[in-house]
Amino acid sequence: MDRTLTREALRLMELHQPFVRATVVKTTGSVPGKLGASMIVRADGTFVGTIGGAALEEDVKARAAEALARRAGDLYHFDLAAWKDGGLPSLCGGSVEVAVEYVPARPNLLLWGGGHVAHALAEILPTLEYDFSVADDRPEWIGVDRFPHAERRLVVAPDRLWDTIEPSAFTHLYLLGYDALKDLDVLRGALDRFPNFIGLIASASKREHLFARLRQEGRSRESLARVRSPIGLDIGAESPAEIAVSVVAEIVAELHPAPLRTRARPVRASVSEDDARSRSP
Repeated sequence: MDRTLTREALRLMELHQPFVRATVVKTTGSVPGKLGASMIVRADGTFVGTIGGAALEEDVKARAAEALARRAGDLYHFDLAAWKDGGLPSLCGGSVEVAVEYVPARPNLLLWGGGHVAHALAEILPTLEYDFSVADDRPEWIGVDRFPHAERRLVVAPDRLWDTIEPSAFTHLYLLGYDALKDLDVLRGALDRFPNFIGLIASASKREHLFARLRQEGRSRESLARVRSPIGLDIGAESPAEIAVSVVAEIVAELHPAPLRTRARPVRASVSEDDARSRSP
């Protein structure tokens, strides 16, 4: 990959945007794109770089769009010979294999509530190079001493959060608050303005009370289905540190989906922030 593509890959990663990198990994005979030729296809269909142009490149761009939709890449063989069955409309005569690599958006988490679970998450996220910001209406809970690696530490009222930040800049929102009504304020705005993953840490009782209130306000069941609650993989997590591990594990599993799992992972830990606080030493 040349410097232009490297810079673009880094730029998209810093912007937390997914993309596809397509690379010629094998060639036979006469082909326009030599071994190692690469291109990056962005989520909006624009691209930079080339693997040889013409019909090959157009076909690979279509494969890239599929990879972005499926969140998974693949290896493809192309015959650049119009006279062959299934060959591209080309007279080069050779063949290529192109690796289409899906690169997921690098996670950028917004944590509402600077309590114990948020603090435990803040210890893990930097080791994975995941960005995060933390917001709370209690300044003493989100100081630099508690969250030295946070991109932003926002002291803001829950009903003003979405006027303070750009929601689409974040890939995940986790409501880890200490007050159910304040969580409700944040969640109410998130359903209207936050486009990506929404996770709510809550006991079954708290979740049902919040959802019932939102349904009374006219929110549809489809809208509420966007909210993941409980959060994290079901690993029997109890302490804040264990819950943080389960949450991060869930993010990793969704970033790197595998066709086969050795263990089922359908259910997530249902431990509220209050429960975690009471159980932690």
